[in-house]
Amino acid sequence: MIRSERLLLTPLVIADAPRVRALAGAVEIARNALHIPHPFEDGVAEAWIGSIDPEARVFAIRLAAAEPLIGIAGLVRDRDTSVAELSYWIGVPYWGNGYATEAARAVLAYGFDVLGLSRIYATSLGRNDGSRRVLDKIGMKHEGCLRQHVLHWGRYEDLNYYGLLRSEYEACRDR
Repeated sequence: MIRSERLLLTPLVIADAPRVRALAGAVEIARNALHIPHPFEDGVAEAWIGSIDPEARVFAIRLAAAEPLIGIAGLVRDRDTSVAELSYWIGVPYWGNGYATEAARAVLAYGFDVLGLSRIYATSLGRNDGSRRVLDKIGMKHEGCLRQHVLHWGRYEDLNYYGLLRSEYEACRDR
């Protein structure tokens, strides 16, 4: 479990599946995420939660302990290194409140401070300005753009890479 100023991040459980389906099923979410299908069919959320690697740290983002989730944030660690990929999404009704930035920042700190990672990276579709702003705010560095790298909804899209090293995280944290 991770606590931030306004959020509680808890391990994702199968009971969260209906809420995942309801929020992730929004076209606005799937349009900006590579691995969220649209339409979001029955059973997809349960299958996804059941398939999460035990080494991954995937959290339900909640406003309080008894509240339903408002989004997902997590780290998927490379099995052979101390590197992990950060990912997140926030349900559309909760956009514009800074929750994605707060959750991403909390997961980033967890990755470096608790898991001892050496590097955390994230990817974002080139046109996803909201995600770019979140990654900038949490101190991740734009490392490059793979032009027309992914096929998403029948169209080739740019994929931006962002990263943060432990040394960079520690230098910013100590200021």
